[in-house]
This record gives sequence, C-alpha cells and structure tokens, in this order.
Amino acid sequence: MRLIVPLQGIVQGRGGLIVGSLIPCALFYFLRRHLKRHRGSLAPARVSSRAESIARPDKSPYYVGLDRVSGDPFDEVDKPDGIIQLGLSENRLCLDLIEEWLSENLNGAMIGHGGDKDHLGIGGITEYQPFDGLMKLKVAMAGFMSQVLGRRVSFDPSRIVLTAGATPAVEILCFCLADPGNAFIVPTPYYPGFDRDMTWRTGVELIPVHCRSADNFILSISALDQAFNQARKRGQRVRGILISNPSNPVGNLLPRETIHTLLHFAQEKNIHIISDEIFAGSIHGNDEFVSLAKILDEGEFDKNRVHILYGLSKDLSLAGFRVGVIYSYNDDVLAAAKKLTRFSSVSAPTQRLLISLLSDTSFIVRYLETNRKRIREMYDLFVSGLKELGVKYVESSGGLYCWVDMSRFIRPYSEKGELELWDKLLNVAKVNATPGLACHSIEPGWFRCCFTTLSKDSIPTVIARIRKVTSA
Repeated sequence: MRLIVPLQGIVQGRGGLIVGSLIPCALFYFLRRHLKRHRGSLAPARVSSRAESIARPDKSPYYVGLDRVSGDPFDEVDKPDGIIQLGLSENRLCLDLIEEWLSENLNGAMIGHGGDKDHLGIGGITEYQPFDGLMKLKVAMAGFMSQVLGRRVSFDPSRIVLTAGATPAVEILCFCLADPGNAFIVPTPYYPGFDRDMTWRTGVELIPVHCRSADNFILSISALDQAFNQARKRGQRVRGILISNPSNPVGNLLPRETIHTLLHFAQEKNIHIISDEIFAGSIHGNDEFVSLAKILDEGEFDKNRVHILYGLSKDLSLAGFRVGVIYSYNDDVLAAAKKLTRFSSVSAPTQRLLISLLSDTSFIVRYLETNRKRIREMYDLFVSGLKELGVKYVESSGGLYCWVDMSRFIRPYSEKGELELWDKLLNVAKVNATPGLACHSIEPGWFRCCFTTLSKDSIPTVIARIRKVTSA
C-alpha cells in the first residue's frame, strides 16, 4: 500500500479508488519487467580497472611503430613501398640453417623413430609434462648456455626454470623478488618492453638510472647509488637491479670491473641482481663478453641474490618457439618460479624438438659460428651506409641492432624534436626505427635500428629512404 497510496491521488480521477490503485500497480509491474529485461542495454558491461588500463592504446612510439609495420610491411618483391622494419629485434639471418635442420629432423625429434631407445611415440608430446620444463631439455639447455655464455662456466640443470619466452621469465622473477609498489633500478637506455613486462601484472615500478654518451652509456655506480638513496627518501623500497648484457639497445658489453662493482653494491644494499643475457650468443665484435655466472665462479659473492635471464629467440632465431630461461641461485625463487610456470609452460612438442636440436653439437657449433659471421657482415654494411649519410653511431660488439645518433637532424633539440624526426622516418621515409625516448634515453636524438630483419640487398633501400629525411 505504501507504493500505491502516494500515486493514488494523481491517477484516481473518475475511476475511484479501485482503478486509481490498479493503474499504479500495473505501471510499477511493467516498469520492473522492462528494467529487468533491458538492464544490460542501459549500462555498458564493465571490465576490471586492471583490464581497462591495459586495453587502452599504447602511446609509446615503440609499439605504435610495430603496429604500423604490421599493417603495411615492406617486402622486396610483393610490397616494395611498405614500411621497412628496424624496430623489431628479430634475427632472420640464419633461418636457412634452421629450416634445413627441421626438414631433416622434425618428426624424429619429437616422437623418435620406431625401435630407437628414445622412441616415445605420440604420448611423448600429448601427455602432461612438468610445468617448469623436462629435465632432458634442462640438461641440453645447460650445455647450450655453457657454450654461449662462456665455455668455462657450467650451469646446473636443476637451477633452470623454463618459461614460454623471456617475457614471462622476467615477470616471474619480479613476482618472486618484489611486492606491489617495490621497485627495480634499470640503467637507461633500456628495452622498451620492460615497461610492460615487469610492471603490468606485478605492480612493481621501474626507476631509470640515466647513462650518457660521454660514458659510452656504461652505468655509473655513483648514479646508481644516487637513485637508490632518492628512492629510499621517497619511502620506496628497491628490491633489485636489472642489467642487460649485452646492452639493449646500445649493444655494448659490461666490463668485468663494472660487474664486480654491481655485485658488491647489491650485497651492500641487500638487493637482488637480474642479468638479462639473452643476446650473449650474438656477440659479433672483439670485446669480451663476461657472464655474471662467470664472475660468481671466480669470487666470493652472495649467489642467493643473483638471477640470470636467457632465451632462444635471439641467439637461435627461434622467437616463435617461445622459450625463456630463469637461472637462479636462490632456492626459494626456484621453488616459487616452478609453480608460477603453470601459467607459462613451454609446449611438449616444442620441448621434444629442442632436446634434439640442442643436443646436435655439430649443428650448434656450425650455427653459432655462421650466425656471428652473418651478424657482423650485416652490421658492417649497415654502419657503412650510416657513414655515407654522415650519421654517427655507437661502436657495438653484441646484439642485433645499432644505437644511432641522429641528434643533428632534430629541431628543436628536445624530446619533441626527436618525436618529429621519428614521425618523418615512419611516415615519409617509411622506416620504423625506435626513438630513444621509448628507451628512456635522457639525450634526445638517439634511435635503435635493428638490422638483422634485413637482407643485404635491402640495405641500400633503407639508407636511401633515411636520406630523404636527413637531407630535407
């Protein structure tokens, strides 16, 4: 009655009390049915705030460039007017060797041959496997890492955790080492993907420590210490340092003395070190690559705070296989990481295939030698073209890219000028290069140019297109 009576005087009129009461009841009944039936059409279906933030278009020029290329890719024959990709660190120089090996070994590598002692049958690739990887693959991976990261360094297969690519590997380490709101110190310039990979789901934050061209972009310990102290004053807890060796995007190698100093710093501050060594097998210069594992074998350091990242996407040209490696000296990290790989395990067929591939010693030796030779040839061709344009660059010894100084072509000398040059390269020259801004470089005008997606014949085309912008 409480719902009817207030409306009664409005609609009662000549119909009297009965009609005046029935009409509001009927209106109320049909209104409820309408709202219940059409509730979804009145308001949009909501997703979580986490999903909303991730779903927004990424404004980083790194991802904008990649998206543009995917919609208009260059091909020497089918699409010569497309955008040339210099923004993706992918190695296509030795795919002929991979194709050759796969054509000869694919079926036998995955299920074996009838009568072989290692013959598994179809069950070997269809049944559930350990989330953190098959021990046979860990043994093969340990041998491969010893060959790539330093022949005198031995890796314990029981300390390897395999993941579906290096991206979940670094995310899992962040999850294991830091709580939401904690931070990692990262020397700049650094790989733009870390801003997503390390923070999206873990809630950790990254603190850039700026390295400068005057120091050949090598980390200064005084700058590291300053960043650590400033974070502590803000009430922010630093849980570790992330280094890339070889550096991505610069391509230089960390000196042995710097690694020693970093280990002492981490021990003094009671923090962890993550060493991303995913380009260790792509050394093409004369400088010596020194793995963190090698330094640990030589000195008295606290190994419990050291973790190494590796993968097969760069050195073995197997980006699509999605295979990453966590190598940790910390038992608690290993225990947690093994459980977390439930969400990012490598498929059984991929693992079986890689056991055979990595165990083929003669092929691996031939591949690594050929790969280094071809990377160097492409590097020399690419920088020779840059010299023709009068463009400076950092002399590098590792990686699949070149760190190029185009500061003399930007006006004004600022982030704005750098972005304007990037836009001209992308839309006028139709060349996608990654601007230093995306890598948190403090000096405007630097660009990362990945040359291993190119063929030798396409390099003159790239240089000619860049000239359109630099000579304008």
